[in-house]
Amino acid sequence: MHRFPIVRLMWCALGAAAGIALALSLVAPPASPLLLASLGGSAVFLFGLTRAPAAQPRALFGGHLGGALIGIVCYQFFGDSLWVYALALALTLCYMLLTKTVHPPAGANPLIMIYSHSGLSALWQPVFVGVLSLAVVAAAWSRLYPGLSHYPVAWLDRSPPSTFWGGWGE
Repeated sequence: MHRFPIVRLMWCALGAAAGIALALSLVAPPASPLLLASLGGSAVFLFGLTRAPAAQPRALFGGHLGGALIGIVCYQFFGDSLWVYALALALTLCYMLLTKTVHPPAGANPLIMIYSHSGLSALWQPVFVGVLSLAVVAAAWSRLYPGLSHYPVAWLDRSPPSTFWGGWGE
């Protein structure tokens, strides 16, 4: 452990701020501020829980893109009724568990996509551009401070690592 944990804490906080600032500046949130709400949670994972399987690129990109796509498709086929939000979230949970790309903040993406009446172009911007910029800052930032775990720890770590989901263990 570092002699000055407050310094490490501040370094992580500054990294999260730098990452979200870049993401926000690249996707122009004044036009669509809620489209990046889920990236705030991702910043917590990338800069505060760097080693967690849910923070690794497989889960980060797979969760965000998959969840957003499911929300967009559900909206395009069914509109924005209450049951569509519930369906999109349930499908996103199943998708993430089956593909082992669970990234909890990305669970907000289907809801955000439906609420904003997004089309497929939202997968590129704001979702992919926002996630990529956050990941690039996390990778660079983690290498600037000696002794921190470098991001990513493992590119293809599965999240969750086993098939025993939600406490269903044997």
